[in-house]
Amino acid sequence: MMTTRPLFIPIILGTPRQGRMSEDVATFMQDEVTKREGIETTLIDIRTLSFPLTDAGEAIKDSEFSATMMRADALILVVPEYNHGYPGLLKHVLDTNLKEYIHKAVGLCGVSAGGFGGTRVIQNLLPVMRELGLVTIFWDGNFSNARNLFDTAGQLLDPAYLKRTDKFLKELVWMAKVLRYGRENIPR
Repeated sequence: MMTTRPLFIPIILGTPRQGRMSEDVATFMQDEVTKREGIETTLIDIRTLSFPLTDAGEAIKDSEFSATMMRADALILVVPEYNHGYPGLLKHVLDTNLKEYIHKAVGLCGVSAGGFGGTRVIQNLLPVMRELGLVTIFWDGNFSNARNLFDTAGQLLDPAYLKRTDKFLKELVWMAKVLRYGRENIPR
């Protein structure tokens, strides 16, 4: 029997940089998730989190962030590509939890100034997601030429992203439901 409790799918904006182009993508994703019935979301901006840099992992766990990850049924990571990789602070933040992620779905949105839509950052994140116990969906959000995707008010200029995002979110929601059912009903 499936629960009627809404799915909780937080979105993590994975860079603290000023002038980040991925902020519009994260807001867009939050708006698209909010339009779906039966789903709750929140935007977590890693810029606002306070993790010390003097230690790692469980030693620096932020109780509010950990509680949000524990409650989550799935995650969306919006991550810019920096020199073919991902921001170090995002890795630092993600590494503060482990049991909170196990058997939960994750959708990856790569953001780039160039034409590849963050493909390389997504490729680099895949083994990290697996190690954290997250289950990646097979659709990615690839946001190319990020400077030209949104107007100055943050409104999407290319409607093709609506259809792509719909496919991405349908797969993420399906996987989140399946994995929630498994976590709640199938003993390990």
